[in-house]
Amino acid sequence: MLMGKFTHNLDAKNRLFIPAKHREQLGDSFVITCNVDKCLSVYSMEEWEKYTAKLSELPAIQSREIIRYLCATAAEVQPDAQGRVLIPADLIAYANIQKGAVIVGHLNYAEIWSEERWNEINSVDKTESILQQMMNLGL
Repeated sequence: MLMGKFTHNLDAKNRLFIPAKHREQLGDSFVITCNVDKCLSVYSMEEWEKYTAKLSELPAIQSREIIRYLCATAAEVQPDAQGRVLIPADLIAYANIQKGAVIVGHLNYAEIWSEERWNEINSVDKTESILQQMMNLGL
């Protein structure tokens, strides 16, 4: 299970350090792709295969646009000896990562946010909103 929040900077070559706790669960090779929330999603190969298998089971008329979107932006990456991965320029541009990035565990995958965007959407106390959502879901 991927949990926690970590902040790291991109280096001059667009490499980002992935925390050891996340690398252990993501494996030697994993997939980074665009997320509709203007961040990046990071999947272990096992989770990526489960996710894409679900999409493949849907009728093409329902899934083709989603599959096209996810696969066209997906990149398989391998951490180097220092735990950094090279993030393709188009993914960095999509998530608008200037320098700082926030890596957030999201149970079976992780997200990479620009530090500015993360701070912007989390600048408001969301306790009441989250409480209401939890109550609506029976949690």
